[in-house]
Amino acid sequence: MTQLVLGSTSPFRKALLEKFNVSFDCAKPNIDETALVNETPEQLVARLAEQKAIKVSDEFPRGLIIGSDQVAICDGNILGKPHNFDNAVKQLTSFSGKTVTFLTGLCLYNAERKNSQVIVEPFYVSFRELSFAEISNYLNAEEPYNCAGSFKSEGLGICLFESLTGEDPNTLIGLPLIRLHQLLKNEGFDVLNHQ
Repeated sequence: MTQLVLGSTSPFRKALLEKFNVSFDCAKPNIDETALVNETPEQLVARLAEQKAIKVSDEFPRGLIIGSDQVAICDGNILGKPHNFDNAVKQLTSFSGKTVTFLTGLCLYNAERKNSQVIVEPFYVSFRELSFAEISNYLNAEEPYNCAGSFKSEGLGICLFESLTGEDPNTLIGLPLIRLHQLLKNEGFDVLNHQ
């Protein structure tokens, strides 16, 4: 039976993949995530998603490996994880009253056949006008410092938004399940027949 592997140690991506109700392993990819010169955000997330999946294939040479990467784009700037309170304040302050684009790169890598399917899924978040007190209270409550964009949409972060636009709400959390389901089917792995 095909081994499914999530090339990520993100608890958020793990929780999303668990919605499929199939067994899978998790592995940390350990790659350099630095953007290349003149690389577009779309190229960046596609490349990193694929590199993560291929890196994990060293451990799982017969697996179907899922790699994913996400960035936020505001005013033409690529924003990743804030890592601390001050950076998160800067990110959320810059988002106030604006629509931010989140791009999620998704790769399904068949390690045995050395074949990649790669897609980039956009998602759009329109933020309310946010006061410093709201931002500060939110960050102290949820501490979303390992999340691109400085929020958890599946938690209290939903209070920061005016609207969400996209094909799949899971994309914003970091794993576009609708598209992943199709990529898995392309490889002959039908989630509904693996129950």
